[in-house]
Amino acid sequence: HSFVPSGIFFQVNENIDGFGVTMVILYFFVCVLGLAGNSLVVITMLKLDKMSSSTTVYIFNLALADGLFMVGLPFIASQNFMNQWMFGDVVCKVVMVLDGINQFTSVFCLTVMSIDRYMALADPLRFTRWRTPRCAKIISAFLWLFSLLTILPMALHFSADYGLCIPDIDSDTWWLGVLSYTFIMGFALPFTVMTATYTAMLLTIRSQRIKTPTPVQQKKSQQMEQQVTKMVVAVVVVFGLCWIPFYTFNFCSLYQSNLGLTFSRAFEFVVLLSYSWSCANPILYACLSHTFKKHFYTLLCPAAKSSPSMQCDTEQHEINDTTAWQVTILA
Repeated sequence: HSFVPSGIFFQVNENIDGFGVTMVILYFFVCVLGLAGNSLVVITMLKLDKMSSSTTVYIFNLALADGLFMVGLPFIASQNFMNQWMFGDVVCKVVMVLDGINQFTSVFCLTVMSIDRYMALADPLRFTRWRTPRCAKIISAFLWLFSLLTILPMALHFSADYGLCIPDIDSDTWWLGVLSYTFIMGFALPFTVMTATYTAMLLTIRSQRIKTPTPVQQKKSQQMEQQVTKMVVAVVVVFGLCWIPFYTFNFCSLYQSNLGLTFSRAFEFVVLLSYSWSCANPILYACLSHTFKKHFYTLLCPAAKSSPSMQCDTEQHEINDTTAWQVTILA
């Protein structure tokens, strides 16, 4: 009735109703928004920044994983809507493998970025050799490989032998082990690391503000602290809101012998909510990062040339020109 890695939920709908149609529309909306937003981030990193810092290398890989995470969504929406897997056993396994790799890589990149951000703020000179683009590319490649090794044994348990792309569950104990493993690796550990590093970052900023000698510098430091605080709260809260309901429903389903209609529909919604996480990052970039706003506008500016009311900003904005940028950038 549910599965890992991404938590696709299979409900049995005898008839196509308004809820089913609504969910298909929402799946389509999330898929398009996720592909468009993350594609924009990828193009921005390649065209405007050329991945010139460790931070933007991680952002590129995060956006790539989030974008690819959307590729499996139409297959899942089709199965949930039609109550049938129509794409064969090989496609089932491939979709599950790709789904798991991109989900875990996205979370791992976000976690590494929180550590990278803290190093940039706490002692940038000391950690310089760990924050080069080359080092970030090596770490990113390792994250992709680690995600593959993490998810491959579970993803290969999926088959379409019974008309649905579902896991072959050996026993309740095995399923509980799978859920616990993915919860720890895909949520609990990353969430703990992110919360710890972001808390340390805020404490470091506050201590630096207290040591600032002049009122003007203190005001600037306070503004930076407020900006970073908003970023920290946004990232942690959105990450938690998107994934906690999914894991909660998965564990609750272990104790449900017969899933009721309300529980089933709520379960399908929280699965969609977990996928919407991949749409959240570009939105957070655009809403909370001033530099990303300028980069997005610069990239989309040619489309607005015909409008006299919009002026193109030709100023160049280097992503890695200040430590503050590397600290406050969102992911």
